[in-house]
Amino acid sequence: MAGNVIRCGYSDPDLNGLLAKAAGSSGGFTRHFNQVEEFFLRLEGEFAVPQLPIHHDVRQTVPEAAYRDVLREVIEQVVTLAPEPFQELTHLFDPAETLRPLFFKLYRIEEHQYLYLLRLDLMYRPQVHRVLIKGGNDYTPAYASDQLYLEALAVPLEQALMEEGRIRELRIDQTISNTWVDETGRGYFVQGIWIDNDLTRFFSKLFLPPGARLYPFFPFVCKYKTVCQTVIHFAPEERKGRLPLLHRALEFLRPWMPEIEASMKSGDFSEDNPVYRELKARIPGSWHRPWEGLRVEAYLNGQDMKEFRIEHPPA
Repeated sequence: MAGNVIRCGYSDPDLNGLLAKAAGSSGGFTRHFNQVEEFFLRLEGEFAVPQLPIHHDVRQTVPEAAYRDVLREVIEQVVTLAPEPFQELTHLFDPAETLRPLFFKLYRIEEHQYLYLLRLDLMYRPQVHRVLIKGGNDYTPAYASDQLYLEALAVPLEQALMEEGRIRELRIDQTISNTWVDETGRGYFVQGIWIDNDLTRFFSKLFLPPGARLYPFFPFVCKYKTVCQTVIHFAPEERKGRLPLLHRALEFLRPWMPEIEASMKSGDFSEDNPVYRELKARIPGSWHRPWEGLRVEAYLNGQDMKEFRIEHPPA
């Protein structure tokens, strides 16, 4: 992925065959965040992740056979335990992020296209994963877990370019001009100041019912310089049924985006932001209903670390 363009190169046909087996199945899982806001599914059984190579030449656009074999082994397990997030998806190899394999599906609302983008996160986490084989400088540890870390987003597209009947390039609809505002520090300690997280809070709180407290879940997030929707309703009919919420939000926000960006560059997000207050007053009460009944419960896990469980209403 480069900028707001996703180039569609190698796709493993055997992986796609495994994904097709998930059709019509359902699995048992619950939805959670850990204390650093990473989303995961807690499954009813464990899956194992073999050792994966740490280093990869990003110029190599077709993965090596050993990597493909490992990924197939993982996918065969997780689509059995949690098939819904993977149903109707296609694999896409991303050479820049081999430990975060990518899957996608296209949708259309009127003349607009949307992308369901799912990334698995296979990174080893010492606090929650059970080591099967120790890792080293070249390979990750092999581990087992009942926690499946992933990121699932609905992303607006400007265009899907086709070539000889195949998707070759997905261009994201960049509705935000820039999220970098400044930098702080000197020399080696210079850090950029970005407003992505503040825009995420702006967009999410705007459409949530007044007084809703759902941290760390944000239904609308700023990513890829646009407004994306966080997907937690995974079954194909559910995720498709909620796409109009993103479509409606974008149609509402698009003419206001320059004013929103300008209002955020002077400081952190606050509900006292005058642009936010004006837009919040324009949101019809009926727009809050899809999020009513959504609950986030904090608890301590087995290591006395804070986690959050999402209780969600039907789609």
